[in-house]
Amino acid sequence: MSTQEGQANIGKVLSFLREWDRGDMRVRNRIASSFVTQNTGKTFYELELEFAQVASLFLARLTTWMRLTYPFYSYGLGYMFGTFLGLQLKAIGIFLSASSHDQYLMEFLEDGGVLTLLDILSQSQSREDDKAEALRLLLTVSNAGRKYKEIVCESHGVKVIADCLALSNRDETKEVASVLLESLSQGNPKYQYQVYKCLIAVMTCSSPKSQQLVLHTLRIVQLKLKTAHHSIVEPLLSALRSLHLEVQDEAIKLILHLKCCDVKSALLTGLVALLRPGKEEMQQHQISKGDIIVWRLLAEEDQELSHELLSLGVVQHLLHAMGNREHADAQIQASLALEHFVMSSPAVEDHVERVMGVSLFAAFKNKAETVYTKMDETEAEMLSNQVNMPHVLNGNVLDG
Repeated sequence: MSTQEGQANIGKVLSFLREWDRGDMRVRNRIASSFVTQNTGKTFYELELEFAQVASLFLARLTTWMRLTYPFYSYGLGYMFGTFLGLQLKAIGIFLSASSHDQYLMEFLEDGGVLTLLDILSQSQSREDDKAEALRLLLTVSNAGRKYKEIVCESHGVKVIADCLALSNRDETKEVASVLLESLSQGNPKYQYQVYKCLIAVMTCSSPKSQQLVLHTLRIVQLKLKTAHHSIVEPLLSALRSLHLEVQDEAIKLILHLKCCDVKSALLTGLVALLRPGKEEMQQHQISKGDIIVWRLLAEEDQELSHELLSLGVVQHLLHAMGNREHADAQIQASLALEHFVMSSPAVEDHVERVMGVSLFAAFKNKAETVYTKMDETEAEMLSNQVNMPHVLNGNVLDG
């Protein structure tokens, strides 16, 4: 660029800034809208060229404008500023995304940018669109490196973001929050465990979509940790009993990973507690499809675990589930799981044949997943009563 062109650019930019400084909200809205439209996707160099090396002055004005106006949302006065907050966030995002080094990021942080974004997320009056945009800006900050991740975490951002994931009303907001938490857990050893504990804390959230994302992100974080915290067991077993298959699926994947961790014993004990009814609960006791799938996959993946499951009475519980004619899916999964144990242990095979009878057992051996269609009412009731029978292991009968 020639000296003459540079001077012309400087004059244009100074005129632009004077208009901004003298203008009212509508003028600034128009200028910011034009900026977003014309500069989305530009590089750091292109912005500096466009703004004649005073781009930082405009970023400072945008940040100040946002800090002065967003608090009105917390007082229920957001209508006074229309869609300004979303526009402000988009305009700031152009600078943060374009930065090929630390300049714009550091300027934004020094102006209290991270605290402002977290405060926006904390306001119940903030719109979901604005929350999603604020989360994207925080993701840009986090992805810039370890020191930026630590700044977000030091600002108590992990809890705010985790709450946003658990409580937001829109899937887009939840998804960005989960990606941000995953980013904060990577390459951030000082705060990785804090992210982990926060995810465990929101596992019991009421939204199925949130639960699915929490479990998915938690599994990714857990893979990087050598140990598991004991508090993960109870909410995880609860998630396994969700009526939503996507939640069940994520819970199963996490349980299968935890079989190698120090909470394995507590996890297996918890699974047994879910499957074993008290006397007063016998008539209403139901074994869920998710419970059975876990038993089956644990047994198929690990011979030692298969042996432990037998000692915990898995055969009796699977027979009970096969007799529950009100839940065909659970019957199918129970049959497939029982097939594994029958094929791996002659003692179990003998026991199951005695319980089922020759005819039903033949149908079971022929095609386990359809045997539930072959049994009559008497056979189903007989199988259902097996849940309180003695355990079978390697041909020995153990007290239940």
